[in-house]
Formats: sequence, C-alpha cells, structure tokens
Amino acid sequence: MDESQGMDIPMIKLRPLRERSVTKREYQRILASIKATGLIEPLVVYPEGEDYVILDGVQRYRALLELGVEVAPCILGQRREAFTGNRMVNRVSPVQEKRMIEKSLEELDERTIAEALGLGGIAHRLKKALIRQLHPDVAGAFDQGKITRGCAKEMTYVKPPRQKEILSAMECYQDYSVAFAKALILKTPPGQRESRGRKKGPWDKSAQRKSDLLKKLAEAEQKHDFYSRLYKQYTVDLLRLAIYARSLLTNNRIRTYLDEHYPAIVTRLEGVIADAKG
Repeated sequence: MDESQGMDIPMIKLRPLRERSVTKREYQRILASIKATGLIEPLVVYPEGEDYVILDGVQRYRALLELGVEVAPCILGQRREAFTGNRMVNRVSPVQEKRMIEKSLEELDERTIAEALGLGGIAHRLKKALIRQLHPDVAGAFDQGKITRGCAKEMTYVKPPRQKEILSAMECYQDYSVAFAKALILKTPPGQRESRGRKKGPWDKSAQRKSDLLKKLAEAEQKHDFYSRLYKQYTVDLLRLAIYARSLLTNNRIRTYLDEHYPAIVTRLEGVIADAKG
C-alpha cells in the first residue's frame, strides 16, 4: 500500500488506534492552528474493515471533531502500527505559529489569540520583524500604540520616507484608521512604493475598492479643510474679543464699575485676554 496515497475520509469512519494525552496548552495550539490555517498535516490512517484507525494525528482528529469538520484529509499508512509519541502529537512549528497568528489577527484580537495558545501575550512574536520594516518615527508610533498593527503592516508597502509622510498626514488629520492609511498608500507614486515580491499590494485592488479608499481620503481632506477654516475664524474672533476686553479693563471708570457690580465678568474678560496670549 502506497504511504503517499491521500484520500478524504468521513470523520465517522475514523477512530484512534490508541489514546494519547497531551497538555491543554499543546492541544489549544493545535486547535488554534487548524482554525487559522486549516489542517497543515493530514492524518495517517490504516484501513480496518469498513473503518480506518488513526496511526498519527489523534489530537488533530480531536480538534477537527470539536470544530465540526465532517471529512478529514488522510494518508494511508503501510502497516498497522502507531508512530512514536513525538510523531503522534502535531506540534506547531515557529513558522506555522507566526503564520497562524498573523492570519488570526485579521479577525481576532491579540488577547483572544494569546489565550487560545495558552500564552501570556503574542506581541513580542510579531513586533520585531514588523518594526524592522518601518521608519523610526512610524516604529515609535506603533510601539506607543498610536497606530495599530494593521496600520503598521500597511505602511510596509511603501518606503520609509513615504511612511513618515503618511504618519505626518495622519497626525495632521487626527485620523489613525487603517482605511485612511490605505487611502494615502494608494496615492503613493510608484517610485516611493516598496517592492518585496508580494503577490498583491494596495495597487492591485479592484476599481471599486480603490474608489472607496480614495473617497475616504477625500472626505478626510474636506473635514480637515473645514476645521482648519473654522479654527482660523475662531482665532480671528478670539483676537477681536481680546482687544475689546482689554479696552474695557484698561478704562479706569469701566473697570471700577465692573469690579464693584460684576466681578465675575471681569474674571471672564481676563480669561479671554489670557487665552489670546496663550
């Protein structure tokens, strides 16, 4: 019988050759891996009557049952004997774990993933590689929690000087969302884009998606222009009010009258002058 022969077998026809126990943490790693990336390594089975006994992959089998999978990919073994204990447990390699965590972050928060893996945290497992691709200012903003991991990952599509420009724009507009970052990245000239052999980049998105991102950018620019004009008008009005308040308080007769009858108004007028100076 060819050990390389693969086939999909209904879960109802599979049964462990023998029971093996692993730690809860190890099982949770296997379960989280399958949730995030699917079954990387098929089960190894041997036909017995109408069923198949599991020679390798009992914990993967348990995880598939818990996830409600009905059919499992399997490889037929050459003889009916279990593999060694180490082989029986499907341990997650560091590379697989990193890929699993990155994929899971698209839908889950870091705390949930860490709990599923039985870890105290996962940030240290992903942060170093990401920070190396970022401009120092952007890396600092990410490390301080000013921008999210998703936003930082989007930044890696452009060269560090452009990353700094985008961060400056985000600070100016007070918009640190991933959507806004994507819109700014989409408008990046070809010469400032980063080429890392990715299959897809922001510039490969559908026309509709590009349109949505550019619309987001246009809305942010309009909002920024509106508040800029509003702030300028406020500044002008404050200066005019400060001049008027100073003229009242420097008039001895008016100041004496206000001090006697309206001391609260004097305090407020002094506050207006102080605000204008500040």
